[in-house]
Amino acid sequence: MSSPITSARFSVLDRSRIREGHTGPEALRDTVRLAQEVERLGYHRFWVAEHHGVPGVAGSAPTVLAAAVAGATRTIRVGTGGVMLPNHRPLVVAEQFGVLESLFPGRIDMGLGRSVGFTDGVRKALGRDKGDAEDFAAQLDELLGWFRGTSPTGVRARPAEGLTVPPFVLAMGEGAAIAARAGLPLVIGDLRDRDRMLRGIDHYRARFRPSVWASEPYVVVSGTVAVAATPEEARRLLVPEAWSMAHSRTHGTFPPLPPAERVEPLAMTARERGLYESGLAGQVAGTEEQVAHALESVLKETGAQEVLVTTSTHDREALLDSYRRLAAVAGLDGGTTRR
Repeated sequence: MSSPITSARFSVLDRSRIREGHTGPEALRDTVRLAQEVERLGYHRFWVAEHHGVPGVAGSAPTVLAAAVAGATRTIRVGTGGVMLPNHRPLVVAEQFGVLESLFPGRIDMGLGRSVGFTDGVRKALGRDKGDAEDFAAQLDELLGWFRGTSPTGVRARPAEGLTVPPFVLAMGEGAAIAARAGLPLVIGDLRDRDRMLRGIDHYRARFRPSVWASEPYVVVSGTVAVAATPEEARRLLVPEAWSMAHSRTHGTFPPLPPAERVEPLAMTARERGLYESGLAGQVAGTEEQVAHALESVLKETGAQEVLVTTSTHDREALLDSYRRLAAVAGLDGGTTRR
């Protein structure tokens, strides 16, 4: 009987994190190079994210970056994790993905989220407020209608109409219900809050309605996975992100990722320390054997068909090594054929 790991797909979401001592343009080029490497390793898809006004994130225009990634790769599926639909007009999103699918047919995914800007200032700059996320279900329906030619406006989305770009909903809580009602695949995280994740997945499966996009539920679990020669080295991969997240929660802004060796001796307030330790806890991290055991448990608990890995760190070579080791754990084929 096959292992849940070897029967699952493994994919990568890269958020184009800026690293201390490096620039935003370098982060974007790092993303493209990472896509080329994970394609060679045999990962199923490579997605990029949308963030606005964040000092530590260069990925602000996901469809533009997806075009660069698709142009630099040959076989891996490319998409967004995700385009934050409340920030955009659905017609424009449909047009963008129609162009991507036309240029790279059969390789484009449309991952969609319901978040709005990270801060009040960003939301104001985007012309949005927190309440816009409440219209996500209607925005999603309008977007999908542009591909099917069902808009009541009489306008036709060119070149999107008639094309098939697989949509995914990035969600927790209410978003899982929206994905179920729309009959779309669900991307859900994170791996640290397993109970909440399982509740969302159960809710999604119980309420799923088959659609032209998906005949049955499809679950992608998303989170950090760090693999190294020792548990200590794997934990150090988590340190930069854990510290930057703790800093963002205590100072209101997400900074560039610092090197682990700068973070480890830092004096922290009690709140910073608690958030930092929380960021390190519960992640899937360790040696190949430890990670294989943890992933098998995750896949058995969730019944997910796919794992979307979102690991970020300062040390790029250690990150690449982690993805290589994970590819071996997952039994990927080195990129010579597609599963």
